[in-house]
Amino acid sequence: MKVRAFLAVLLGLAMIASVVNATYVQVIGPVNSTLQQNGTTYLGKVGPGESFYVLASAATTNASGVPVNIGWDTFEAVQLPQGWSAQATPLYENPMKLKITTAPNTPNGSYKLVLRAVNIGNYSKLGNLTFIAFINVTTDVFNLVVTPTQLQVGPGQPYSLHVMINNTGASDDPFLINAQGLPAWNSSDEVIALHSTSSSFSYPVIVNEPGVYPFNLTVASATSPLISKSYRINMVVKASVLNDYAAIGQGVPLSPIIYEPMYAIMLLLHYIFTSL
Repeated sequence: MKVRAFLAVLLGLAMIASVVNATYVQVIGPVNSTLQQNGTTYLGKVGPGESFYVLASAATTNASGVPVNIGWDTFEAVQLPQGWSAQATPLYENPMKLKITTAPNTPNGSYKLVLRAVNIGNYSKLGNLTFIAFINVTTDVFNLVVTPTQLQVGPGQPYSLHVMINNTGASDDPFLINAQGLPAWNSSDEVIALHSTSSSFSYPVIVNEPGVYPFNLTVASATSPLISKSYRINMVVKASVLNDYAAIGQGVPLSPIIYEPMYAIMLLLHYIFTSL
């Protein structure tokens, strides 16, 4: 009985040692995963038509557990869904960056990718390591908050809307911010909201004629028209003293410089009156 227990302990220790010493690939983006031969990982989600990078360290260990600082020489895609494309990492880059682009017409769903780290010529006696990655394709890859949704300004006075983009996808492709429905307005801002981060942007709008102007503030992917979200904004344009004061907070006017102290007082009065 004691012999069997001792053998079981030895077998367990051998299995642990084999795992510790095994050659691996350390994926560091868009998720963190340590993968051995034929391992699997989940990369998150991406929109149809978007590109994303899979980053991996070139360092690993050989079968004996000896560290190899630059073990993997390149990183490539072996198998992708139909219509997708990949750009292998340049030789000896560290970290390795594999760029993958989804097809623009990819339906929503989970997709399998077969990826491979390569030791060219087996110089470090590592061979190749292949693993499987899954990624979810969906048009819902970001959250949007725009404030305020009700605003009152004077004719010809710019107002900067606050746009918060929370990129929940794996892509760092740019977004386009634009206002749809304002007369004679055709201004689009291209911004970068990195994956797994929230980023804030200011988007100025302006109308020269008094009136009531409902419009949509839209944020869309620069690479896919299918990825888009909008906020309905109601803009009232009319001349008033308070609107003139509020315009100072948006940076209008600021010259001549001798009037700046007066402008500061006028802006303070605006805040006082609007808070009553």
